[in-house]
Amino acid sequence: MSTEKSSLHTRNPHRNPYDFDQLISCVPELKQYVFTNDYQTVTINFSIPKAVKLLNKALLSHFYKIKNWDIPDANLCPPIPGRADYVHYIADILGEQQNEIPTGLSIRGLDIGVGANLVYPLISHRSYGWRMLGTDINEASLKNAQYILDENPDLIPAIQLKHQPDPKSIFKNVIGAEDRFVFSMCNPPFHDSEEAAIKGNLRKTKNVHKSKVRKPLLNFSGQQSELWCEGGELAFISNMIHESALYSSQVLWFTCLVSKKENLYKLTTVLKKVKAVDFKIIDMAQGQKISRILAWTFIPQQEGKNWFFIK
Repeated sequence: MSTEKSSLHTRNPHRNPYDFDQLISCVPELKQYVFTNDYQTVTINFSIPKAVKLLNKALLSHFYKIKNWDIPDANLCPPIPGRADYVHYIADILGEQQNEIPTGLSIRGLDIGVGANLVYPLISHRSYGWRMLGTDINEASLKNAQYILDENPDLIPAIQLKHQPDPKSIFKNVIGAEDRFVFSMCNPPFHDSEEAAIKGNLRKTKNVHKSKVRKPLLNFSGQQSELWCEGGELAFISNMIHESALYSSQVLWFTCLVSKKENLYKLTTVLKKVKAVDFKIIDMAQGQKISRILAWTFIPQQEGKNWFFIK
């Protein structure tokens, strides 16, 4: 009897165990990586990047009707169930303000660091019909994201991409004078250096294998903006909060993932300094990993209700 992954959001379609027959029918190449483990569970080896990428391709095909999704081997391969959770929790935040979850193209979201995978805009639009702008400092990543859009032309009216030319800026150069967004979202760089990123991946690989592994499996070339930045997660999100105050009237809810719980106190202190009207911390459990969403706004609740009719 299959058990539900109850830690995921109640609207997350990935709460149930993977139906590999279904997924293989979407991506036949996945079959060679599927096996039954010692616990009689049908699964894949999640330490093999190719297997994970094919699983993602199958999940996006089956659940979100995305054709020919692919990313370069050097880029991060995001776990789809966890990415979907972030989108559904944002929907909850918007729903609280509106008393129902708003859907359709009048809801415009901004994905900071969209990456080569385009996953947040894909899930956001397919789940709720939202319009999305994805931005990134890496032009090669944006080129791949555009390839995914070109393979799925029905998405082109709903998802746009924009290059961020300044690695030190987050909203500047992206949000134009006339732009308004109901929300922004971001999965920030976690580590503070390439060395820390490689060590972190080595620990993760050891945990997967439960054995000694000397080299990380991932190729880190071209991944700097995804994995590390000076000062790590705390510095990146602190900068984001300070910069968000300059665009306080153009985004209703700013949101960002926070991996390290110990960073929350400092980040909420920064939010108070920039005079955020409200902020929320939402815990997300993804398997054994606990992450959280930090969301903040500069707009009073009553005024914010008018944001759901942006054209």
